[in-house]
Amino acid sequence: MRTQHDRPVPSTGGSPERGVTATAFAVLRRHRSTLAGATVRVVGLTGLAGLLMTAAIFALAWPLFTHMRNQRIWYRYIEDPYSHDHTDLVRVALCTLPLFLALLGVGSAALQSVCSRAVAAGAEGLPRTDRSRAAVLARLRPVFAVYALRGLIVWPLPLLVGAVANSLTGNHLDTPLPLERGSWPYTLVAASPAAAVFAAVLLRLALTLAPAAAARGLGPRAALRRSWSLTWTRAGMTRVLALALPLAALTAGLVRLVTQLALPLRPLVRAFLEQATGNFFAAYYAGILAPVIVGILVTAAVALPLTCTAFAALHDHLRPPRTSPRRAEDTADVTV
Repeated sequence: MRTQHDRPVPSTGGSPERGVTATAFAVLRRHRSTLAGATVRVVGLTGLAGLLMTAAIFALAWPLFTHMRNQRIWYRYIEDPYSHDHTDLVRVALCTLPLFLALLGVGSAALQSVCSRAVAAGAEGLPRTDRSRAAVLARLRPVFAVYALRGLIVWPLPLLVGAVANSLTGNHLDTPLPLERGSWPYTLVAASPAAAVFAAVLLRLALTLAPAAAARGLGPRAALRRSWSLTWTRAGMTRVLALALPLAALTAGLVRLVTQLALPLRPLVRAFLEQATGNFFAAYYAGILAPVIVGILVTAAVALPLTCTAFAALHDHLRPPRTSPRRAEDTADVTV
């Protein structure tokens, strides 16, 4: 016997017949104003913070640029060709890279929260929630924690393997190689970084849905377990790959395209900074970074809302359906 309350509970991500791609584009179209506003705010604030951090790093590294300039003047004076050593600048960039990754994680967490709420709202409007600083931080904290934990789980292994392999097989002019070049141990060690990167990519795919799970209310560790359980199946991994590969290709192609289109900024920035500071090397590296920064910001504004919405929709499609309390009571009444 069926009562008036025995209706199927609607899916939070859209109608059950609709696919992930259709659901994502329907959410993007239905909530375009909200998502566009959030994207502009997040990308704008993140880009501004990134530019301020870059300027601060250039200020801290100014003694290195001054040393390069002085060396160039000296070598010109003695009429000897000068090839500057950028090793110290690479070390500075590697030391400050975690700051930029943390900034990217905060921005991605903010957009993931908004996109997941839009997917959960479905055909309805987004709910009016508390916009106080405490409420915003409470929503962002678990999502950002997932990004941090996922990075700590996925990337230390390939970095460690790459460092060890380089120490054993790299071109060291001052010390003999520990492994004989051409031997099978040398070949295995030389190929180990590629194998480690492949394993890290698989692990990263298995944890792809964790931010969407955290945005729907799970804790960081529970979100990682949810993503693992949903993804590490034949159907789950196939759907994640079918969604991740086109999005990765779109992101890489967009970064490349926008960076190439922004290349005319390079001589403009270089000429302006060299005239303002008198330091050729600071202007030279700033000119190299300018098109890259533009490419990253434009790509983030275009690809991040689509990616976050798509994976939020996939998470809702893959997770097991839940029965509402009213539905459970009605089913129990009918059974009795």
